[in-house]
Amino acid sequence: MALRFEVLARFNRARAARMTLPHFLCETPLFMPVGTQGTIKGLTTSQLEEIGCQIILGNTYHLALRPTSELIDELGGLHKFMNWSRALLTDSGGFQMVSLLHLADITENGVTFQSPVDGNPMLLTPEESIQIQNRIGADIIMALDDVVKTTTTGPRIEEAMYRTIRWIDRCIAAHQRPGEQNLFAIVQGGLDPVLRDICVKALTERNLPGYAIGGLAGGEDKDSFWRVVAQCTAALPEDKPRYVMGVGYPLDIVVCSALGADMYDCVYPTRTARFGTALVPEGVLKLKHKAMAEDIRPIDPTCACMVCRTYSRAYIHALVTKDAMGSQLLSYHNLYYMLQLSRDLHNSIIQGRFPEYVLVYSFLPPSPKRLFSLSFMLLC
Repeated sequence: MALRFEVLARFNRARAARMTLPHFLCETPLFMPVGTQGTIKGLTTSQLEEIGCQIILGNTYHLALRPTSELIDELGGLHKFMNWSRALLTDSGGFQMVSLLHLADITENGVTFQSPVDGNPMLLTPEESIQIQNRIGADIIMALDDVVKTTTTGPRIEEAMYRTIRWIDRCIAAHQRPGEQNLFAIVQGGLDPVLRDICVKALTERNLPGYAIGGLAGGEDKDSFWRVVAQCTAALPEDKPRYVMGVGYPLDIVVCSALGADMYDCVYPTRTARFGTALVPEGVLKLKHKAMAEDIRPIDPTCACMVCRTYSRAYIHALVTKDAMGSQLLSYHNLYYMLQLSRDLHNSIIQGRFPEYVLVYSFLPPSPKRLFSLSFMLLC
């Protein structure tokens, strides 16, 4: 095991921890930007370090297609390939079973994709997923799981959950670098509490370095989403990191942290930036709107990022309608916002003021944040 996890402080179920990985000492709760092919669109690795990024997420499926895991391995691993000295996490390729379902055929052996690059079939088995990730060299690697949308009903949910359990043993057997890379298992089971319990129990028996909660943020209502997270975090080991996959809305990160989760990832901050939208404490700010054209204020007067210290809303408005620099500046700001949120959560728990932080956060508009205040009290 190449991971050390130390809980530094708690408030009820919320916890602030120190997670030591081969390439970086991380503080949780933490948000991980998604660099699908070894890059965060529009930002350099120096800029990511500047804003306090601790872990970048890479996509096994896409990296295997281009530039290929063999080339990455030959060039010294993904850290050297992308000039990133801090931690990396690679997903297993399982999510593509949902996002590329029209190109995928799922069997007990694995999943066969039709390559979006050249149209050729690509078989991704649990063994192949781990071998690819061993070559890529990330600090944390994810087991291949059978992923279905949470809105799916019927026997497919149970089939996917039991297949995920069977596949974890194949992933463990295939893992060749346990002293350098940490294999996380992924809890499946849809919105069914019985299936989630079965999966948690089976996976925790394998005593892996960490555990993820998968199969969420796929269209289910917020109450169901939060309740699955609450159930899983309550059952997962206290001394291991808990990672809620695909979660990137600030409100969800606050809620999940209150429920005892530690790690999150999502394309939301950078994707929404490419559409001209900034994250602010009140919600979002649409910089393409005509009202921004003569607004000389920064995106967020309370934000200390380089963009808010340097540029006006009017300037960014002029860029987002014409120039790629606009989305780059907004990506910088949005990721800074998410990473600062993570730091604020960590520090509020350490300093014993988590309830006050949540109270202030939950009574900011929009109204779903006030809904969270009630949910927070009910679930914690």
